[in-house]
Amino acid sequence: MGILLQFLLLALGFFMLVKGADWFVDGAAGIAEKFGIPHLVIGLTIVAMGTSAPEAAVSITAALKGNAGITIGNIVGSNIMNILIILGLASVIVPIAVAKSTVRVEMPYMLAMTFLLLVFGCTGNKIVLWEGVVLWIAFIAYLLYLLWMAKKDKEEIPEEKNQPVWKLLLFIVIGLGLIMLGSDFAVDAATAIAKAAGLSERFIGLTIVALGTSLPELVTSVSAAMKGKADIAIGNIVGSNIFNILFVVGTTALITPVIFETKFIVDTLIAAAAGILLWLCVFRDHKLSRTGGIVMLVGYAAYFVYLTA
Repeated sequence: MGILLQFLLLALGFFMLVKGADWFVDGAAGIAEKFGIPHLVIGLTIVAMGTSAPEAAVSITAALKGNAGITIGNIVGSNIMNILIILGLASVIVPIAVAKSTVRVEMPYMLAMTFLLLVFGCTGNKIVLWEGVVLWIAFIAYLLYLLWMAKKDKEEIPEEKNQPVWKLLLFIVIGLGLIMLGSDFAVDAATAIAKAAGLSERFIGLTIVALGTSLPELVTSVSAAMKGKADIAIGNIVGSNIFNILFVVGTTALITPVIFETKFIVDTLIAAAAGILLWLCVFRDHKLSRTGGIVMLVGYAAYFVYLTA
């Protein structure tokens, strides 16, 4: 009966995530159009940070409880899934156009921050206070860049848009609330099912918990792609990965040293390799094709085999 209840909670979590993401994308895209803010900027900021909230909640709560070791597995596992699974699935549904700024600036920045995390982790096997400060400085620099880009690329405001701002904000708040709650249900249920099946904690952290905290990115990106808001989808993933490293790991390190176990070196290198693969797939045509998406899904399958070996 216990396992059946967990499966029901898992299904409820998925439903809340899908509905929440649908409203969240509608609200965020509506705000973007209302104020002439480029969809890409909305994807890189509001949507990215909103859908990264579960990673932040899990990692910071773990740190406050004296268990910061879960942070790296959660963040690295989520970043791998964000690229290989989420963008892979979204681009199989519909090819995703990628903005020039994403290819030239945001993706290289994401890669640079992934390698910075690796360097910090390899020196002393933990992320300490001063390294957390460096990550936060890099996060503030990223936000300033986005602010500059929003001012530079301001779009024309469509005259026919008649959705009131309060309603769009309500969509965002309720959507985010459903995403957070649904993610919580899904993570707890999936973890209980995995433990009942006798799976290891590292496997659970890098797959089940990482997938659970990445579910908002998955449903939001696929929903955005299906609604023709592909620039929100790609911005969401790249922004989420940057946010995960700089804000989540940085904030956790300000609270307590973040343990970086030696076995996570390979996983972080795979996260970097996933980012390089994404960058190579979109570098020439500025589009993530269905073929590229299939390559990414195959890449994650290979990584999954490595984890289970």
